[in-house]
Amino acid sequence: MFSLFKKTSPVEKLEQEYKRLLNEAFTLSKTNRTKSDEKTYEAEQIAIKIKELKK
Repeated sequence: MFSLFKKTSPVEKLEQEYKRLLNEAFTLSKTNRTKSDEKTYEAEQIAIKIKELKK
């Protein structure tokens, strides 16, 4: 119940976006490899941002 009022940190938001992009890339890998590679690249860019924020 109290998690309803908890704000997510920028790192948590980026981690959620990272997971979403990897899931989307996996789904696309079955039909369109080029778009899957693009989504994987976007996810890796977010991973770099996450590492920078955690320093």
